[in-house]
Amino acid sequence: MANVPKELKYSEEHEWVRVDGDNATIGITDYAQGELGDVVFLELPEPGEEFKQGDSFGSIEAVKTVADLYSPVSGAVTEVNEALDDAPEKVNESPYGDGWLIKLELTDSTELDGLMDAEAYAQHIEQE
Repeated sequence: MANVPKELKYSEEHEWVRVDGDNATIGITDYAQGELGDVVFLELPEPGEEFKQGDSFGSIEAVKTVADLYSPVSGAVTEVNEALDDAPEKVNESPYGDGWLIKLELTDSTELDGLMDAEAYAQHIEQE
């Protein structure tokens, strides 16, 4: 069973969001990294770039496939996890910790209401 932390919100595209005030940290879920296999490269945006909910903000390349990354919320990028440039495997090792992808300043916190909680996400991945 995939690890699904209770305090996070989840998108159908398998991204997670941790919110602290107006700041959102985004990554891919444990389920997603398991499905992708070993992550070898990430293409991530630059700080200052803005994304709307559902926009692709980059891509993740694994041994098996390349997948787009979708922003679960709207906002402007405030930080990118540059440690992943040299160690993309952190996404596999710690998807909810050192393997986070980007941080955004939220522009519409009501979008969070449309995301899944841990229980709903766990049911979502059981159906895949």
